Amino acid sequence: MATMHMGSRIPQLVLNTIAVPQNGWTAIRFRANNPGVWFMHCHFERHVSWGMEMVFIVRNGKGEHERMLPPPKDMPKC
Repeated sequence: MATMHMGSRIPQLVLNTIAVPQNGWTAIRFRANNPGVWFMHCHFERHVSWGMEMVFIVRNGKGEHERMLPPPKDMPKC
């Protein structure tokens, strides 16, 4: 069962999915207030191999809760 979104009766799976018709396109507008690296992709595995994915990098904001946490002190370095 899909999770529900903040009291909504619409499953979160449906809220976070956009159906794009063949040879179509879509525009997405969202508030980028959760810092981090976010992967957006097509749910058809073959399409990912065709390049239908992207990464959003959301930088730290001004507010206290709009900053990425530092890595753990014991995290190995590259």
